[in-house]
Amino acid sequence: METADLQISNEEKFRDDLVTYLQGKDLVDSMLPDAPDIEEKWTGIAEAYLPDGTREFAAYPTVSLGWMMYVGMAVAKYWDEDWSIYNKVENLYTYLRDRIDYDHMDDYICEKVLLLSADERKSLTAIVGECAARTNSLLRHLPIEAGSKEAFMAYVAALHQLYLMGAAMQLKRMGYHMTKL
Repeated sequence: METADLQISNEEKFRDDLVTYLQGKDLVDSMLPDAPDIEEKWTGIAEAYLPDGTREFAAYPTVSLGWMMYVGMAVAKYWDEDWSIYNKVENLYTYLRDRIDYDHMDDYICEKVLLLSADERKSLTAIVGECAARTNSLLRHLPIEAGSKEAFMAYVAALHQLYLMGAAMQLKRMGYHMTKL
């Protein structure tokens, strides 16, 4: 299978699993959002995130994966809040990370961006943890060699879907509902 085809196949596996889980919890709509502004930020966010995420993956895989969901949520919140300002930020990942640090970025996003109560944060932490654990399990069971180019591409595919699911969850939380016309 070609690398591009493998990438798409892996993205579909991660998306299907996350969508099934999150829809079962009524955290995303049956129709996922079409959010080109949020998607447009992905490449720059991924490029900036990869040095941090890959460094943490060996010891803390669920953190490395889960933090990207928080980033997706923050970007969706910024999109809703004032995209004319936040769209001009050079890189929203480094903007978020540099407000505190990588290790505590989840705290910053929950408290200062999403403005969650303690109970909401506890619930969200459990959901993000489960999504990261599920995705990590899928990653580990792919028929690819650890440390290979294919493994790296699968990691990026996983991050992309976690980013999109974080954004979808936050958009639904803010009252956006996707329906067919």
